Amino acid sequence: MDITRRQVLVGGAAAALSSTSFAGGVFQDKPTIKVGLIGCGGRGSGAIRDNLAAEPGAVVWAVADLFGDRLEGALTGLKNDLKGRCQVGGRFYSGFDAYKQVLAEDVDVVILTTPPAFRHIHFAAAVAAGKHVFMEKPVAVDGPGIRSVMASAALAKSKNLSVVAGTQRRHDVAYNECIKAIKDGAMGDVLQMNCYWNQGGLWLNPRQPSWSDVETQIRNWLYYTWVGGDHIVEQHVHNLDVCNWVMGTHPVKATSMGGRQTRTDAAYGHVFDHFATEYEYANGVKMMSYCRQADGCASRVSEQIIGSKGQSNANTSIKGEKNWRFEGDRPNPYVLEHGRLYKSIKANEGFNEGVQVAESTLTAIMGRMSAYSGEEITWEKALNSQVSLMPNPLGFNDLPVPPVAVPGTTKGVY
Repeated sequence: MDITRRQVLVGGAAAALSSTSFAGGVFQDKPTIKVGLIGCGGRGSGAIRDNLAAEPGAVVWAVADLFGDRLEGALTGLKNDLKGRCQVGGRFYSGFDAYKQVLAEDVDVVILTTPPAFRHIHFAAAVAAGKHVFMEKPVAVDGPGIRSVMASAALAKSKNLSVVAGTQRRHDVAYNECIKAIKDGAMGDVLQMNCYWNQGGLWLNPRQPSWSDVETQIRNWLYYTWVGGDHIVEQHVHNLDVCNWVMGTHPVKATSMGGRQTRTDAAYGHVFDHFATEYEYANGVKMMSYCRQADGCASRVSEQIIGSKGQSNANTSIKGEKNWRFEGDRPNPYVLEHGRLYKSIKANEGFNEGVQVAESTLTAIMGRMSAYSGEEITWEKALNSQVSLMPNPLGFNDLPVPPVAVPGTTKGVY
C-alpha cells in the first residue's frame, strides 16, 4: 500500500497547476498548505509522502528530528523525491527541542511521528500553537501520557482544530463498510472477539561507541518500554482499536500473561516477545488478544468478530445466516487518513480522533501492565496510574535498563 514516487510527483504537478484548489474553509485564500514534520524516521518519511499524496496543495515547510544524521538523510530523500514540493529551505532542526522550532514556523499542519514516548508532549505543544495535527499511533506509553493526550484533544476541540491518528483501519473503505454492517446487526449480537498481531522479529541498530545509554535506547526504541511501550502497545494497538471500534467503547479490565523466550539478548532491551490477554467490556463481551514477535513461528495479523448469527474478519466478509462480502475499490488507507484531515480542515469541521486513539492506546497499556505485574488491571487503574516512564531529567545520559518484568514479582512497573 506504499505510495509510489510517481503518485507524489503527480500530486506535485497538480499543485503547480492549481493554486486555488482549496474550496471554502480556512485555506480558502492560501496558495499553499505548509506542513511541518516532527520525526524523520521511517514512519515520518512515509507519512509526509502520504500527506502530500492526499492534498496537492501541501508542501513540506519545516522538519525536525532528534538526531542530525537521520534528519539529513530524510531531508535529502524528500528533496530528491518531492522536488518543488519540498520547500524546507533552512527550516530544519535537530535535538530534543527541535519540535518547538518547527511549531514556531508558519506551518498549518504538523505530522507527529517520533517514537511514542514523546507524542503527548509534541501533541500538547502543537495544539497550544494552534496547529492541525496528524499523529502516529500509539499516542503514549503510560497513564500520565494518556491523560495528557485526552486533555490536549479536548483543547483541540475547543479550538476547532482537526486531529487525525495513524490508526489507518479507521479510514479503510472495507473496514468501514464491514463494521457498519456488523453494527447494523448483520451477524446478530457480538458475543466475542479475537485479534492477533503475530510476526517475526524486527530491526536492531547495534550500539556504537559514541552513543550514550539514552541515545542507544531511543535509536532502538522498540525494545525499551519507556520509549515505545512494548509491542503490544506499539503494534498490536491496531487490532485492539478495531475491536474497540466494533464495541463502540473500551474494555473495563484486562488479565494478561506474557514473557520473553526467543529475543533474550541484552541488545533487545527488556521488552517481552509475546503477550496473551483477555479483555472484558462492560457488557460482558470478551476479547482475546495475542501478539508475538518471534522468528520461525506462525504469523497472523487479523481480527475475528463472533456474533450470534455469524462471524466476520471485520473488513471483507461476514459469514452466517446472511453472508456479506466487500466488493469495490479499496484505496490506500494511509493516504485516505490524511485526506480525512484535509477534508475536516477545509470544512472547519474540527474532526478529532484524539480521545479515540488515546483509549485504544490505553487498552494496549492495560494488557502490558497486567502481563508485567501478573495483576488484573482495570481501566481506572491504568488511566489513573501516576507512574511516568519518561526519564527525568531527559538527555543523552546514562540510563540503566530495567530488569525484565517477572509476573507476580514485579510491582509498580506500569
